[in-house]
Amino acid sequence: MDKQWSARWIMDEAFFGLKPIDLYRKELEAYSGPKHREDLKNRHMLARKTFVLKEPFDKAILDITADDTYKLYINGQFAGQGPAQGNHYHYYYNRHDVSPLLRQGDNVIAVHVYYQGLVCRAYNSGDYRQGLIAELSVDGSIAVQTDSSWKIERAREYENGGIIGYDTQYLEHIDNRLKLTGWRKAEFDDDAWQQPFVHEADDHRLFEQPTPPLSVYTVKPVRIAPIAGEAGYSIDFGEERTGQFTMKAQGSPGQTVEIRCGEELRDDGSVRYDMRCNCTYKETWTLSGSADDELEFFDYKAFRYVEVLPAPGVRLDPASFAAIVRHYPLDDGACRFDSSDPMLNAIWSICKNGVKYGSQENYVDCPSREKGQYLGDNTIITHAHAYVSGDLRLFRKSLLDFVLLSSRVCPGFMAVAPGHYMQEFVDYSLQWPIQLLEYYRQSGDEPFLRDMLPYAERMLAYFARFRRDDGILVDVKDKPNLVDWPVNMRDDYDFRLSKPIGDGCHNVVNAFYYGAMRAIRDIRHILRLPDTHTSGMDSFKTAFRQAFLDPETKLFSDSEVSKHTSLHANALPLLFGLTNEDDQTTVIELIREKRLSCGVYMAYFVLKALAAAGEHGLVYELIRSDDLHSWSTMVKEGATTCFEVWAKDLKWNTSLCHPWASAPIPLFIEEIAGIKPTSPGWTAVSFSPRIPEALDRVELEFRVPTGKIRFACHNGISELVVPEGVTVIRSSIT
Repeated sequence: MDKQWSARWIMDEAFFGLKPIDLYRKELEAYSGPKHREDLKNRHMLARKTFVLKEPFDKAILDITADDTYKLYINGQFAGQGPAQGNHYHYYYNRHDVSPLLRQGDNVIAVHVYYQGLVCRAYNSGDYRQGLIAELSVDGSIAVQTDSSWKIERAREYENGGIIGYDTQYLEHIDNRLKLTGWRKAEFDDDAWQQPFVHEADDHRLFEQPTPPLSVYTVKPVRIAPIAGEAGYSIDFGEERTGQFTMKAQGSPGQTVEIRCGEELRDDGSVRYDMRCNCTYKETWTLSGSADDELEFFDYKAFRYVEVLPAPGVRLDPASFAAIVRHYPLDDGACRFDSSDPMLNAIWSICKNGVKYGSQENYVDCPSREKGQYLGDNTIITHAHAYVSGDLRLFRKSLLDFVLLSSRVCPGFMAVAPGHYMQEFVDYSLQWPIQLLEYYRQSGDEPFLRDMLPYAERMLAYFARFRRDDGILVDVKDKPNLVDWPVNMRDDYDFRLSKPIGDGCHNVVNAFYYGAMRAIRDIRHILRLPDTHTSGMDSFKTAFRQAFLDPETKLFSDSEVSKHTSLHANALPLLFGLTNEDDQTTVIELIREKRLSCGVYMAYFVLKALAAAGEHGLVYELIRSDDLHSWSTMVKEGATTCFEVWAKDLKWNTSLCHPWASAPIPLFIEEIAGIKPTSPGWTAVSFSPRIPEALDRVELEFRVPTGKIRFACHNGISELVVPEGVTVIRSSIT
């Protein structure tokens, strides 16, 4: 813990005395713990404290957290929300500067606390840990703290509308007849509210959140149109958004408005609210009869379109239609791209937006169906987000998220963190050292690299138990093996990956194992440590080639007993240096033939493999191609954020916002514009532009730790402007 709290943890009486449920386990171990009470799920608690500031002040800082989550209001004004989810033994609190919202005289702190109760990827919930703690310091002295003098009440208007996604969230049928209006203001009468229970034995260990609170702001629609034959409206927010829809309406008590949200429209122009991604965004709002009824959803959705369908006689206020958007803070000017190719511009835009809206308090695989941070997804998302934002704090935190969970469950890492959903993938675990090395290249943060190295080595040691005499991993069955997703994107990979996992060894897991060894070797070299943990890499390479390389075709097979040569089984050996000169050419030709016959996740590794082999022309060709398996397909299908798969119908539950498809951003910058850090933290830059002739104009700028880099190419002439003090190493121009 990084501070001593005077405040006390306060909670709803219904949770007081309940023993926390331990939900941590390996994925393939059956859960045998207690069942969660249904009546304690989906609980909204309001908490408030009035106080007087008698003297003028300069600075007021509020430290606050809640389990599962909170929204904070000061004197009726929204002040922030959080925290980033975490395990109870390393739980985050937020620090808000609330000086502009406080005043001399009467004040109130009002907090909306939500406990979901489901075991899912979105929250660390379902364990009976509920409540909040807060501490206000004014000019360095504690002025207010949570204790028994606070007042609490349930927010009863949020009725259960059913569970959507993968137990991801509750739909909110909101009944404004049950809503407590005005409770966020100091003059509200809370005499009938209860005192909270002070939980003296609370076991949260609190740490200041290393990332800023979410950016929350209002966006108005780009189009509002009456629905033919209805009294309602169809609303378009111009692009996929993450947040809540809000509006005002007037009607008699008990009258309703149906709210339908979706990522796309049906052929008849109506909103597809029963979305592809297994979320049905249809909710009912019941009016109180007040002249100022306002719709306030709590949890967030991923949507672009909204339909508002009122009961007869309900009066809607179209001027009030808005989206309350939320995502990790992002300055849209931090990374800008423009070129003479409209399709390339559109591809860049959907990838940037996918990263923008897929970066919440942690990276999420999708902000709809799962809202979870996946370790393998992060290999691509962190790399793209570093360029899109110029902000490495969320990247750094993501690495810690998996360290913190692994220390409790498995040194071989989990696939999802934070959250209480216990999921694992071997190939995801093995990518963590690769991400750590990339973070160092971007940041130059050597102390963090040194602190994290033991976790990388512990992970590698965990998988050593599956090595046979020649070093190859065999029968790695304690975690699922993914290869690629969805199943139809595996290029007919010939090894049984469904449960139970097939016997023997296969290519992809072993290729990633070698990639992890190579990353750890490089980290030890950076830290000037002897290479004692990755000895035997040469013998492993020999064993890998003996196990998987067909000497006749000079291609790599999917398994020891298969002759099938998938894209995956060849791209990864090419990327990680498991090929030799005599077979590299045949592997490249296989990729040239198969192109992106994989998922958008594996496409990142395919493109990086081609770049490592010097095939930059093919990298650009595949980024910009018009194949079915291409980013241009997403654009043609109306994408404003990158999809989970290449086309909507290629997966049964496709999410239309999935930042793991953002590979074109880092690949274009590093391999086509040819700009890479050659010194950690971007104090030296390699410049080797490879802009194709067909691209008459490219203009690009992005932030790095040392400042802003600007690149331009006009009619084949490339220029690079870097921050003062940064060395440019110009390799070549092709």
